[in-house]
Amino acid sequence: MQEFLSNLDIFMLLFLFGAGFIAGFIDSIAGGGGMITIPALLLSGIPPLETLATNKLQASFGSFSATRHFYKRGYLDIKHSFPLAALVFIFSALGTISVQFIQADSLSKILPFLILLFGIYFLFSPKIREEQKATTLHKGFLILTLACIGFYDGFFGPGTGSFLMLALILLGGFGLTQSLAQAKFYNFSTNIASLLFFAFGGKILWGVGLVMALGQFIGANLGSRTAIRYGIRIIKPLIVLVSFIMAAKLLYEQF
Repeated sequence: MQEFLSNLDIFMLLFLFGAGFIAGFIDSIAGGGGMITIPALLLSGIPPLETLATNKLQASFGSFSATRHFYKRGYLDIKHSFPLAALVFIFSALGTISVQFIQADSLSKILPFLILLFGIYFLFSPKIREEQKATTLHKGFLILTLACIGFYDGFFGPGTGSFLMLALILLGGFGLTQSLAQAKFYNFSTNIASLLFFAFGGKILWGVGLVMALGQFIGANLGSRTAIRYGIRIIKPLIVLVSFIMAAKLLYEQF
C-alpha cells in the first residue's frame, strides 16, 4: 500500500479532490455522495476495504462542514438533537464491527429498490414542505428507525443521508430544510463512529483521505449554503434526481 501511495501523481490527487468536492456539494443537499467518492477511490486502484475506510474519513469532513453551516444559520439545535446523535453513533459502531464478519452482498441487491422508492416518494408526495408539522406517530418509531439507519451506515452506507431525511420527515414531522440539517448532524455522528473503528484496524489511507476531505469540506459548505438559500425549490428536485441516478447505477452494476 505504501508503494501505491508513492505512485499517486498530482493529476490523480486533483481527480480525487474534485470527486470529494462534487460529492460534498450533492451530499449536503440530497445525500448520495458516496456514490461518487467510492467509485473514484476504487478507480484509483485502492482495495475495497481501504476504500470504505478512507471514504469515511473524507465524508466526515463533508458532514461536519454542512452541520456547522446549518447550526450557524439556526437550523439545528445541537442540545436537542444530541441524544439521537449518540444513538446513531452507537449503532453505526456496531454496524462497522459487523461488516468485518458478514458479507453485505444481499443488502446490496435490495438497496437500489429502496433508493428508487425514496425518489418516487419525493417526486409524487405533496406533503413535503419547509415547515415542521405535528405527527401522531409515537417517537419510538423514529428512534428505532434512526437506530437501524445508524447500523446500516456503519455496515454498508450508500444513501444514508437520504434515508435519515425521509425518516425525519415522515416519522418526526420535520420540515425539509430542518430535516436536512439534522440528517447532516446524525450522518456526521455515524461517520465518526465508523471512522474510529476503521482507524483501529489501520485501514485508512490518511493522505488520500485528507486530500478528498478538503474538497468535501468546501463542497459541503457551498451545498449547504445553496440549500438554505433556495430551500425546497432545489432540495426536492435534486433529491429525486440523485435518487434515480443512484438506483440506476446500482442496478446497472448488478445486472
